[in-house]
Amino acid sequence: MLDQVVAMEPNEIISQVTELALTYGPKLVGAIVVWIIGGWIVKAIVNVIGKGMDKAGTDDSLKPFVKGLIGGLLKVMLVITVLGMLGIQMTSFIAILGAAGLAVGMALSGTLQNFAGGVMILIFKPFKAGDVIDAQGFVGSVSEIQIFNTILKTPDNKTIIIPNGGLSTGSMTNFSTEERRRVDWTIGVGYGDDLDKARQVIKKLCDDDARVLKDPEVFIAVSELADSSVNFTVRAWVNAADYWGVYFDMNENIYKTFNKEGLNIPYPQMDVHLHKDVV
Repeated sequence: MLDQVVAMEPNEIISQVTELALTYGPKLVGAIVVWIIGGWIVKAIVNVIGKGMDKAGTDDSLKPFVKGLIGGLLKVMLVITVLGMLGIQMTSFIAILGAAGLAVGMALSGTLQNFAGGVMILIFKPFKAGDVIDAQGFVGSVSEIQIFNTILKTPDNKTIIIPNGGLSTGSMTNFSTEERRRVDWTIGVGYGDDLDKARQVIKKLCDDDARVLKDPEVFIAVSELADSSVNFTVRAWVNAADYWGVYFDMNENIYKTFNKEGLNIPYPQMDVHLHKDVV
């Protein structure tokens, strides 16, 4: 090839160079212009998306990933467009890229599911760091929400790592969503005890506890005539942070006060009658 170029006359060289310039010059200039303008547009789109996520209050850990993902996809599209303008056939390249993407997607199906779940959690925020949730058989405080996993801290200080895939599609209870929670007790008294007196004692204990809210009013009613006791259902509303403190303290106070007031807290009993046949 080099020998042929050397053997060519100067006029022939100039003619071929001119022909190439006329053929590919406009395409090259157009591709360069599209690359510059396209790069500016990609940057502008990514900035707009970033500002939109800032206004929407998107989690900080999600912002750089989403911006990088969208920016990367737009740049790939820009490269394909520019190469196509230069006359390079992209059909085979796109087919290979699609096949490779499919293979990687199948190999990483579980990981991609967890990734998609993490994105959904960070966007829709069914819970946030610090919330106490019950999900996937675990109860704990949300320590950290990552792209692939959510980290829980249990009350006994265990670290639980839950994949986001199942967490985003399964049932979940968030105990921290509402500011107030209802505390329920079932309190039994013995048959023959004064029910009115028992109701008054329970009501006074609830009224004396400043953590128990006055509105809605404490609910106290006989709910069951059980085998060994007459059961009261007691429902009181408290601030979410006071839930367990009120629950445990009320159990102890009811036990101590019932003893002082002569009210019995029965335990399961069974009467056995023996009959002796006389022959």
